[in-house]
Amino acid sequence: MAGHEHSHDDHAHDQRHSPSHSHGSGGHAHGSGGHSHGSGGHGGHSHGVAADADRRWLLSALALIVVFMAGEVVVGFAAQSLALISDAAHMLTDAASIVLALIAMRLAARPARGGYTYGLKRAEILSAQANGVTLLVLSAWLGYEAVTRLFEPPQVTGSLVLITALIGIVVNLAATWCMSKANRSSLNVEGAFQHVLTDLYAFIATAVAGAIVLTTGFARADAIASLIVVALMLKAGIALVRDSGRIFLEAAPAGIDPDAVADRMVTEPLVEEIHDLHIWEITSGQPALSAHILVTPGGDCHAVRRSLQRRLSDEYGITHSTLQVDHVGEDEAGALLQIATPPDSTAAPNGASAASSAAEHCADSHGPVHRAGPHEH
Repeated sequence: MAGHEHSHDDHAHDQRHSPSHSHGSGGHAHGSGGHSHGSGGHGGHSHGVAADADRRWLLSALALIVVFMAGEVVVGFAAQSLALISDAAHMLTDAASIVLALIAMRLAARPARGGYTYGLKRAEILSAQANGVTLLVLSAWLGYEAVTRLFEPPQVTGSLVLITALIGIVVNLAATWCMSKANRSSLNVEGAFQHVLTDLYAFIATAVAGAIVLTTGFARADAIASLIVVALMLKAGIALVRDSGRIFLEAAPAGIDPDAVADRMVTEPLVEEIHDLHIWEITSGQPALSAHILVTPGGDCHAVRRSLQRRLSDEYGITHSTLQVDHVGEDEAGALLQIATPPDSTAAPNGASAASSAAEHCADSHGPVHRAGPHEH
């Protein structure tokens, strides 16, 4: 690697690496015969977000929601229907969630620079978490109001409720269709979609309540419909907060077991040990992995790294992998992590130990050590 050029507002400089510098893909350091190989493993894939890919669908849904919401507020107060008012309040959060999603998409599309080495991709996760929290807060308020109305139901104009709810179903079907066209693999877009979808269910429940009030005079049907809406909002809100929280806490993506991944990696020929394994999500749908790999002395570190990265990509969809690969027993002034030989261990081929604890070669191994054969996680 000849060097990097960094452009700043007031200066530019060319940073060149000494021969002992550890490079990105395929680079290595030489010292006393030792090699240290590191790889970003990012070739051929992009982390960019197409800022305008879903914008028109979100804007179409937003326009439908805002226009209808204004009319629903007026009718809700005129009919004294908590179900309609709760639907209107939910539609307000729908509109806010879509606006937030649009802003987050714009921020996430900005390139990585300065201190933000991943860019602002997690702005989308902030948006998803905000959507989840607003659903939970709103469900608590509406739940309280609905329970109160169960004991003291007001007079509800069933015909107004029924007609408005039927129109709301049509509007929300159109908005839901628009949202379904957007990329829902993004937790940000999924959060906004869940808002709109929950509102569709709410209008269906409200229409049923309006029909019951109109035909039987049972005013409590309005409050019962509101409680159904509250249950749906709680379900969607909890899921969004949980999923966004996992990303913020650097948990492994759902469906990926780090121990299983490590056990699969350690079956690669020449691999003696894997430790310091981390699997997380940069943002929804972008898993990343880093690990320290120790290979048999004399083994081809580059070949092992390439093979492991292909396996991670093909089997787990992890295309953003950073692997530090070292030979067992190589040490330059104690700089490299080692597998020490415990007093009661059996030496492995080439004099390397196959059974030592993480503490013997790494002061802070950040999780379990994985080797071929049975071992504890």
